[in-house]
Amino acid sequence: MFSVTEMLALIGVLLVVVFSGTHIAVALGITAALGIYFMQGDIEIVRNFVAQTAYEALRDYVFAVIPLFMLMGEFLAKCGAAKDMYVLINRLTRMVPGRLAVATVLANAIFAFVTGVSIAAAAAFSRIAYPEMKRHGYDRKFAVGCIAGSACLGMLIPPSVLMIVWGILTEQSIGQLFIAGITPGFLLSGAFIVYIIAVAVLRPERVGGARRAAAAGVPNDAPAVPVLADREFLRILFGTLLVIALVLGVLAGIWLGAFTPTEGAGVGAALALVVAIVKGLRLREIFEAILSVGRTSAPILLLLVCAQLYARVLSMTGITGAAKALFLQAGVSPWEILAVMVLIWFVLGCVIDSISILLITVPVFVPIATALGFDPLAFAIIGILAVETGLLTPPFGILVFTVKAALPEEKDMAVGEIFRGAVPYWIALLTVIVCIAVFPQIATWLPNLGR
Repeated sequence: MFSVTEMLALIGVLLVVVFSGTHIAVALGITAALGIYFMQGDIEIVRNFVAQTAYEALRDYVFAVIPLFMLMGEFLAKCGAAKDMYVLINRLTRMVPGRLAVATVLANAIFAFVTGVSIAAAAAFSRIAYPEMKRHGYDRKFAVGCIAGSACLGMLIPPSVLMIVWGILTEQSIGQLFIAGITPGFLLSGAFIVYIIAVAVLRPERVGGARRAAAAGVPNDAPAVPVLADREFLRILFGTLLVIALVLGVLAGIWLGAFTPTEGAGVGAALALVVAIVKGLRLREIFEAILSVGRTSAPILLLLVCAQLYARVLSMTGITGAAKALFLQAGVSPWEILAVMVLIWFVLGCVIDSISILLITVPVFVPIATALGFDPLAFAIIGILAVETGLLTPPFGILVFTVKAALPEEKDMAVGEIFRGAVPYWIALLTVIVCIAVFPQIATWLPNLGR
């Protein structure tokens, strides 16, 4: 067991290395190796420990889930699924106030089923939805705030990369985590839509109402998107329904126990390839999709190996137990401890990416939450929501900078404008976190149906 001084030194080394700009995998690896060396004082033991942990981690069957689900999403995204979804939902919601913004939220929710990555959604809909909203006189701050805020759905609605990482780190069922995210995801989508419709009714000029539309030189009754011929509409409808059926079929198979999450990811990737070929994806684009997933997933797998190393060291050195004892003996209520955890997630979300945040905090926070009596599934969804909320939090919310980077033509648009536009979505995220903390059944009732 470590002394208090050694524990603080180890944590301090991790924080210094991370905030100095070192890659999170390297930071976790250095910290873990240093912890073992502090315990054993033998570099050979450190080498053997690292090698054994890496071998056991990489041969784990569940590690294939991440690249396979990412491959499924990449195939579907490259064949134009995101744009088709937006065009279709836009047409189906043309009688709804603020229909372009509502379509962006709904398309993001469906696109989340495909990719499970918030940053990908933010980049895609910045290029797809923003030009339409701008053309129809939407207030710019409102438009970019809608895109950045609704992109958070990517990590909550399954299949989510964050849920897979959480499941691997905590040895929870990935399938149960997927199902637990469905109800909160739709609850959050509903909150976003209610806000948009309220703005459209109370302040129509912000969503292309008569005064703003006229100022932009656009007829107020102009169609949201070019009118589709019936044949084109049926093509888009068929393609979108095919994509939705594929993803729902994979999730249903996992939920009903027909196959494991890894097998489901394999089935999904294979069927997504078929759908993409039917929709016209060429051989060159297929190879590009595979290479893209390889470049993205390989660093994530390296991160997970280093995270398992870090988690083992925390357990062996007693840091996890000491942190748990510190919180439990501090004389504060479980709700106050949960609030501190959420605040830490908010702060970290401002400066580092979502997966890195989970790798650093989950090995410490989950044992504490379990000891406090929080439901593991509900706590997982709270954690993922809190991390996503951090991605919208100033001054370094990554989703905001993604939207800014995806719109280089808006040279005079400051990131502060996007942050201000995303504030209502930040409040909605925080509200859903509180609701799940008070009523964990929001996250747990659907997974419990399958037991």
